[in-house]
Amino acid sequence: RVTRVLLPKDWLRLRLSGEAISDLSDASGTLWLDVAARRWSPRMLEATGLDERAMPALCEGSEPAGALRAELCAEWGIDGPVTIAGGAGDQAAGAVGIGVVAPGQAFLSLGTSGVYFVAGAAYAPNPEGGVHALCHCLPGMWHQMSAILSGASCLDWVARLTGSASVAALLEEIESAGAAGPPLVFLPYLSGERTPHNDPHAKGVFFGLSHATSRADLGRAVLEGVAFALVDGQDALEAAGTAIGEVAVIGGGARSRFWGRILASALDRPLGYPAGGEVGPAFGAARLARLADGSEAPAELCSAPPLDHVVEPDPELRLRYRERRDLFRRLYPALRESFAAASSLEPGA
Repeated sequence: RVTRVLLPKDWLRLRLSGEAISDLSDASGTLWLDVAARRWSPRMLEATGLDERAMPALCEGSEPAGALRAELCAEWGIDGPVTIAGGAGDQAAGAVGIGVVAPGQAFLSLGTSGVYFVAGAAYAPNPEGGVHALCHCLPGMWHQMSAILSGASCLDWVARLTGSASVAALLEEIESAGAAGPPLVFLPYLSGERTPHNDPHAKGVFFGLSHATSRADLGRAVLEGVAFALVDGQDALEAAGTAIGEVAVIGGGARSRFWGRILASALDRPLGYPAGGEVGPAFGAARLARLADGSEAPAELCSAPPLDHVVEPDPELRLRYRERRDLFRRLYPALRESFAAASSLEPGA
């Protein structure tokens, strides 16, 4: 009985223009797209009892994809035709907003989740490592993406759990306390985990608690645990043959230079913090609209904003994290079966 399948933004497009169209970057996440060929997959559609008649037309994110209906222009007092751009999924739009549009350019997004995004000129999947391989929102471009389900949200969680006045207050407390004391390791799998484990049963874990553990110790372990999970993602991307160049940082977690030093040291690479990086996706959507309504080339328009600052790896932290990462990586395999067993005990399981 399905007449048409639309993603949320494309339902809005239908209401605005009367056209059923989706862009390739957003459509890549449906599992119905042949990402390498940039077209709907007849095999996947058939497997779910559908065919292309139920699917929207496809377009590049920077292409025109409908026009605002005349009656809406009149109702809203808008003169002349209004082009609607193809648009993009949130991460692809963020990439356009901060100029990640050429092979090897990359960014980390530290929001509720944590995303490591690398632009590329070819389709390069690594499903065993939980790496997403999707169409970029620009013609002839793809991107690889590792994703952890809990990023900066882990810091919000531990601040609330320990009664800290705010995340900012907790960060100040962690930095003031320093890194003394025995190693404490945090697995940031509060919502299960995607890259590289693909395990919905994975749970958050503190390992190494003692009577001496303080709130600052818990907070630091959370910052480091998220960083180590992003290193797992970086390794999975490189295992797919992805060459990673300069890496920018955007999202709410980008506000903390202290966390930036931890991230740069764990990832063992400098991180650039662009000015206005927190508005990257919205700015990217505006750039796609300009591309769809003009004749500019993406490479000319989608330049990177100026960097506010660059955080270099700390030599002392880099050495310490090599050892602590080994402990971090041993914990998930040791607990995988226990995670699954614990899930079977949950109410309603």
